[in-house]
Amino acid sequence: MFKFLSRASLALALSAVSGAALAQSGEVSAQDANRQFVIDLGVGAIAKPRYEAADSYLVYPFPIVSVGRFYLPGLGQVVDGRRKSGIFFYPSFNFIGERKASDSADLTGTRTVDWALELGLGGGFRTEHFRAFAELRQGINGHSGQVGQLGLDGIVYPAEKWEVSFGPRADFATDDYMDTYFGVSASEAANSGGRLTRYDPSGGFKSVGLAARASYDFNDDVRLHIQGGYDRLIGEAADSPIADAGSKDQFSIGLGVSYRFAFDVFK
Repeated sequence: MFKFLSRASLALALSAVSGAALAQSGEVSAQDANRQFVIDLGVGAIAKPRYEAADSYLVYPFPIVSVGRFYLPGLGQVVDGRRKSGIFFYPSFNFIGERKASDSADLTGTRTVDWALELGLGGGFRTEHFRAFAELRQGINGHSGQVGQLGLDGIVYPAEKWEVSFGPRADFATDDYMDTYFGVSASEAANSGGRLTRYDPSGGFKSVGLAARASYDFNDDVRLHIQGGYDRLIGEAADSPIADAGSKDQFSIGLGVSYRFAFDVFK
């Protein structure tokens, strides 16, 4: 049990940095296939916009979390990494850093938006060469809205130990999120010195794009990952004065490494 608690603490620590959980785990070895839990944990660095709609970039840490096997008493293995196809579930989370007017001249006059943690769940269906998934997260602290993503991936194996996935994405958010990050109040517009106009967006789809990831199994426990993406702001997010001042095109690229933990808790 002590080992389980220490590993859980590590997972919580990783979830406190920027990024979202990975949706899949690598192939589970014959030895690990007999364990109740197989979880890959790691960390990487990703270059992405300083804030949503920004035209400048920063490098942030991001966690890597993927679940190969997961056991619940009474239900058994709710995630079984030995299966090449079927329904899967995974934790979904994201951390958004504080946004201040001093971050960019494009934000002149806007209020400070506190950091936000988003927690939720993702799930979908996959075969050996295809994956469809959806995520939904609840915002905490900086915003109290709900955000989510829909995605489709093709999956190929160009060489032994390599897995490559790529496909389209569509992101959506509720009114509270949109108003927090894309809205401009009357006082903010007045304080901007004419840079921004008052704007009150509604919830809906906020971006569409493409994502790709390549993973390499260095050995049975260590996996290397490289990922990249492009998103285009759409709808009321794209119409925001903040997006007009910044950029509607958002790019990202990251590199990371994960380590596999396989263990039993329930006897």
